[in-house]
Amino acid sequence: MITLVALPILIPFVLIIGMLVCRSDKLARWLGPVASGLLVLISLALFLLVQKHGVLALQMGGWEAPFGITLVVDYLSALMLIVAAIILFAISVYALNFLPDSIKINRFFIFFFGLAMGMNGAFVTGDVFNLFVWFEVMLMSSFVLITMGRSKEQLEGGIKYLALNLVGSLLFLAGVGLLYGKTGTLNMAHLAQILKNDDQAILMNTSAVLFFVAFGIKAAVFPLYFWLPASYHTPNITISSLFAGLLTKVGVYTFIRFFTLFFVHDPQFWHQMLLVIAGFTMVAGGLAAAAHYETRRILSYHIISQIGYMIMGLGIFTPLAIAGAVFFTLHNMIAKTNTFLVSGMINKARGTFELKEIGGLFKESPFLAILFVIPAFALAGVPPISGFFAKFILIKAGIENGNYVITAVAILTGMLTLYSMIKIWNEAFLKKQPGNGNQSKSISFGFAEYFPSVLLGAVSILMGIFAMYVFGYTMEAANQLINPDLYIETVLKGVNP
Repeated sequence: MITLVALPILIPFVLIIGMLVCRSDKLARWLGPVASGLLVLISLALFLLVQKHGVLALQMGGWEAPFGITLVVDYLSALMLIVAAIILFAISVYALNFLPDSIKINRFFIFFFGLAMGMNGAFVTGDVFNLFVWFEVMLMSSFVLITMGRSKEQLEGGIKYLALNLVGSLLFLAGVGLLYGKTGTLNMAHLAQILKNDDQAILMNTSAVLFFVAFGIKAAVFPLYFWLPASYHTPNITISSLFAGLLTKVGVYTFIRFFTLFFVHDPQFWHQMLLVIAGFTMVAGGLAAAAHYETRRILSYHIISQIGYMIMGLGIFTPLAIAGAVFFTLHNMIAKTNTFLVSGMINKARGTFELKEIGGLFKESPFLAILFVIPAFALAGVPPISGFFAKFILIKAGIENGNYVITAVAILTGMLTLYSMIKIWNEAFLKKQPGNGNQSKSISFGFAEYFPSVLLGAVSILMGIFAMYVFGYTMEAANQLINPDLYIETVLKGVNP
């Protein structure tokens, strides 16, 4: 059963090869959702195994750690795999109805699964250089996806996206070189074992700075986020939705993994730095979102703002705060993707993303209004949906640990988020359709078009209803992260430092 660890990578890889050989749009239309659904089942199976065994480790090629490539799944990896697979499944169904005819569905799914393979590889790898490889797989796939359609706006957005992320990749590679030069290993568990009792661990700060900036670019934290709002609004809404819930969260995942496993030296400096960055990220994203009237730009800036909450939990660095950061990440992946899906439906109904040119949607489609309210309330932290509990945990952790400034910033940013969601609600749903609006379009969606948003909305509600269970799992993840002895022992099996 341990070989299941490799399946989140192998399944997308096999699908990519098959679609390159077959090149059938008809086959891709059913293979995409079926394979994405299979990833959900595999992720759930891995989660059940983690519940039973604690940490799963697979040594690729029979090479024992730290000499070979290790794949590792703990609570954090398993939870990220499950939520990412649910999003992939929802997007795979959404793509069948919202991708334009100019984008071949087979070509889309080739790079869709390329992105899935890179993302899943990043979640399960136990090797730093292997993580770099998976980041590059994600970067290549996402660049092709963001330029599908070949409009001037897409190419400009794609170049901005690629340029800054390549800088992040170069910094990542430099950090890898310094890390290996100082320790002689790139296995994450071995690094943690070596640095745990090393008096010279403070010398790792030079490597930590490079990784901090590289991950900051990937996660779109302040002041490294400018590529995101410049590019996420340019591709088809299906692709924007795919990026919204997944790409930056891989950066957040690596932040959490590195700064809980082996960059644990000099905590006073790094935790304070993380809190400062988190505060500025929240405020910058929230204020920018409040100033815009184009739905994709508003939601893109909110991606940035919400990243600040995740980094806040890491900066506080208590078990409750880490659990809150993981809970918030999982909730945000679902809710943020869903808001983009609904914005695509609004665009299909009215022919524009500009709030000033649309209106009257509540009267014409109360169901679409409900589909928007669920993720909007989740992002704003309105009870009893998932976002309320995620924010409550983080705020409680901040107050208990005496981090009053960042807690106040988090509460203020929540008000900004609520303001932006109310603005979209008032403009798109409550006010009358402007006279210069696209009056010829009417709302007529079928079950298949509603289904992805209904699915993600249901997940957000269930995460709120069963918040205690979700919190229990995220607390298990936090305990494994802060006390990584089981992770190290499972991977290395008695290897001496």
